Amino acid sequence: MSRLKPLDSLLISTVLEDCVDQLAILGCIMPNTYEGRPNAEEIVGDDISRIIDSQKQLGNRYETLIGKRKELRGGSKANIDKLQENVTEIEGVVAGIRSTTQNFTKGLKQSPLTADNLQKTQADRLFLEDVIYNALCEIHEEQTYDSLIESVSEEQSKKARLQNMILKEEAGRKRIKQLHRQLVDVKREQETEIQQRSEMIAHLKDQLQEMKAKSNMEGKYVKKGAEVTVNQTQKKCSLTEKDMKQEIDRVHRQIEEEERVNQEIEQYLKTHHVDLEEKLEYWMEKYDTDVETKQHELDVLKASKANDLARLQELTKTYAEYEQVVVEDRIEKEKARRLAEQEAEELKATVKVQSWWRGIMVRKQLGPYSKKKKKKGKKGKKSGKKGKKKKK
Repeated sequence: MSRLKPLDSLLISTVLEDCVDQLAILGCIMPNTYEGRPNAEEIVGDDISRIIDSQKQLGNRYETLIGKRKELRGGSKANIDKLQENVTEIEGVVAGIRSTTQNFTKGLKQSPLTADNLQKTQADRLFLEDVIYNALCEIHEEQTYDSLIESVSEEQSKKARLQNMILKEEAGRKRIKQLHRQLVDVKREQETEIQQRSEMIAHLKDQLQEMKAKSNMEGKYVKKGAEVTVNQTQKKCSLTEKDMKQEIDRVHRQIEEEERVNQEIEQYLKTHHVDLEEKLEYWMEKYDTDVETKQHELDVLKASKANDLARLQELTKTYAEYEQVVVEDRIEKEKARRLAEQEAEELKATVKVQSWWRGIMVRKQLGPYSKKKKKKGKKGKKSGKKGKKKKK
């Protein structure tokens, strides 16, 4: 008996109650049939496309495994183990392709949207609902789920019995078909034989009637010609016996010639077989040496590739360092150029400010550009000179 913990039983009962509710709702909303609905063809098309996609995936997997098997064919133990694993995978893929093909043909023969399939689905849903409900009641009452295990084992045994019945029925159908074909062949042969015998009987009856009609007319002629016929027959028999002896001699000669030709052909085939065996050994040795050579070349190429990759990584690292140095140098040059431009702009601005200030000082007569004060004596002399000039 399998007993659950209280917390586990509580969680499981909650989940089972949800399942029972969902199954009950599903039974209420499930239609009786999908036939006649606009989305029926889409449902069938989706199922068929899903099966086709899975079959395509299995086909691609099969091609990949076949290519891998060709690559793994070699003499090493590791390759032999991998080859065996590859063969096992190929057998599994082939079984999957066979099962998907059977499902596809079964889906084409029978539509999944008919009322019979939906009734079966409804019955399965009711059975599942009853099983889950009984398990839920047992969990609530006894904290066990033995009824669920019993239901599963019972269904498994029913399924096994049903599969055995199906296999027996298929074997019986095949046997019935075979016996039916044999019966048809026997009937055909008997009908042909009966027809041939009927034709032979009719032909013999006709001959009997003709013989009866002729016997009376040819009785005397036969009696008279009997001796002549006997003599003629004896001569013919002697001639025929002679011809048969000649034919027997000719056949004996042909048999001897055929035996001689047969011996020569056997001798030729034996020598040719020996030559072919020697060529086969030569080509097998050549194949092994070529495979070893190509494997060595492949190993050399792999080592060269690894060296080239390491060299490439080293050069990439060196390039990155040089590129960083170049970028830093460019940044420093750009900073120096911008500093020189800034200094030139500042110098230009300074010159402009100085020129502007000098112009202001000149216009305003400030600083060294201001007017100088004249002495008074000089002013008197200048006024006297001006008076003289006026007098004149």
